[in-house]
Amino acid sequence: MDTHFAQRRRRDLIVALCLAALAALAPLFVKDVYVQNIMVLTLMYAALSQSWNILSGYCGQISLGHALYFGLGAYTTALLFTKFGVLPWFGMLAGGAISALIAMALGYPCFRLRGHYFVIATIVIAEIALLLIQNWDWAGAALGIDIPMRGDSWLKFQFTRSKLPYFYFALALACIAWFVTWWLEDSKWGYWWRAVKDNPDAAESLGVVVFNSKMGAAAVSAFLVAVGGSFYAQFVSYIDPESVMGFQFSLLMALPAVLGGIGTLWGPVLGAVILIPLTELTRSFVGGSGRGVDLIVYGALIVAISLALPRGLVSVFSLRKGAAR
Repeated sequence: MDTHFAQRRRRDLIVALCLAALAALAPLFVKDVYVQNIMVLTLMYAALSQSWNILSGYCGQISLGHALYFGLGAYTTALLFTKFGVLPWFGMLAGGAISALIAMALGYPCFRLRGHYFVIATIVIAEIALLLIQNWDWAGAALGIDIPMRGDSWLKFQFTRSKLPYFYFALALACIAWFVTWWLEDSKWGYWWRAVKDNPDAAESLGVVVFNSKMGAAAVSAFLVAVGGSFYAQFVSYIDPESVMGFQFSLLMALPAVLGGIGTLWGPVLGAVILIPLTELTRSFVGGSGRGVDLIVYGALIVAISLALPRGLVSVFSLRKGAAR
């Protein structure tokens, strides 16, 4: 391993541990429930975007249909809990496993497509799944599922008096997604994915099993996103097709990684830390006019960041390092 690369990986791990420790202490100083809610959503989307980045950033398979896996995780947990009394923890694992299997099943035909054809396929499949759920009476159809509250309990993962348990789970999920990405980055799969992203034909000529590498990335990405969907279902206690499988979720997973730096370790985290609070604050303070002012402000800022830093926000740090040298 290159010495500089090894040092960077150790530095990244140390920085991540320090940031996680600081984040864990944040609730001691932040008592406002609204701000805590924003913190939970920021951590959740950091985990989701990190998971999306595994397939779309490192492997180069841009997906705009990851809301499918988010919704599968949410519905699996909600249905198992409301219909059969299965604890959400088992529902999370079941939702992740189902999503991983479906991701590989869909990847079998879709990974034969390239470029914008693959992107279109992911959107179409997610929209078809949304329509199916909207017309599935056993799953509540368009009305959705109301998850009954049965008292504050870690066992049932339900809390009505405080958002702090949700905050710490979201923090743990974000840390797991980051660590999985960090670990995969220097694994055989990580090198395969970057090779496939750069040039699939050249990678295959050098012995990379392109199809299998794409399937592995899809399975890992879908599993983690589904766990995020399961968490969201417990967090809001009510889900319906549009609230967990709408196209906006696919975009909100992709945007932090794209603006932070797609295919990078810190891009999704940095993007989520900036974008999600920006989304919530613009909606709260300028969204009440009913004229879409919040969306105009939000969109204008995204465009400005994209134009100023086309390689993502993480490029700011690389530029500073270059200037220092």
